[in-house]
Amino acid sequence: MKKITQHHRRHWLKQVQGLGVLAIGLCANPLAAFAKKEDANEAIKKIAGGAVIRTGKVTLTIPPLVENGNLVVLKVSVESPMTANDYVKTIHVIAEGNPLPNIFTVYLTPRSGSANVTTRVRLADSQKVWAIAQMSNGSYWQGSAETLVTLSACTEMI
Repeated sequence: MKKITQHHRRHWLKQVQGLGVLAIGLCANPLAAFAKKEDANEAIKKIAGGAVIRTGKVTLTIPPLVENGNLVVLKVSVESPMTANDYVKTIHVIAEGNPLPNIFTVYLTPRSGSANVTTRVRLADSQKVWAIAQMSNGSYWQGSAETLVTLSACTEMI
C-alpha cells in the first residue's frame, strides 16, 4: 500500500513541479503571453476605420522613465479652437505593450472648452504609447511617446 501511495505522490509532485516552472516562466516575462504589437496596430485600424492618420496636433506627455507601471501620469493635449465648427470629438490612447491596448477613450464636445486630458494609467512594460484624436471634420491626428517602465503592471493572470 505504501508503494502505491508514494508512487502517486511522486507523480503528483512532478506535475506540480512542471506547473511551477511554467509559472516562473510567465512571471519572468508575463507579457510574452499577453501583449502583442499587432493587437495595438489592430486597435488603431479599428479606431480610424481605414482613414489616414496624420502626425501632428496631438501632444502626448508621459515620463520617459517610470519606476512603477501601476500609476503612470499621462497627459494628452490636442490643438483645436473647440468651436461648434472645429473641435475634437474623441481622444483614444493606445499602449502597444498592454494586454488590452486600448487604454481609454475620451469623448469631447465644443462645450469641453479645451482638448486636454490628464489621468493616470497602468502600463505593463516599457513601450510606445499613442494618442489618436478624431476631429469634428472626420480627420485623424496622432502623437506618441515612449517610456521605460522598471516595475511592470497589468500582469495579473486572468
